[in-house]
Amino acid sequence: MHYVLLYDYVEDVATKRAPHREQHLALVRKLHERGELLMAGAWANPLDGAALVFRVDSSKPVEDFVAADPFVKHGLVTRWRIREWNVAIGG
Repeated sequence: MHYVLLYDYVEDVATKRAPHREQHLALVRKLHERGELLMAGAWANPLDGAALVFRVDSSKPVEDFVAADPFVKHGLVTRWRIREWNVAIGG
């Protein structure tokens, strides 16, 4: 099953994320290496959110990621949501 995690960011997140970015990326890399996270990235122009695509058996690993993510813990994410995704082509 595929899940998409959508984040909305605070204003000026590019500056505010700096102290937490390496921890966030380390967590992202770990899940990618395990094959649970297929891709992840922030929106561009404007940098106001992000999308992360997971391939896991349930939404639980996605929820666990959110709970552990330094961006969420330090208030850089104003809103997040998890959507189950029915992939029609690819993946």
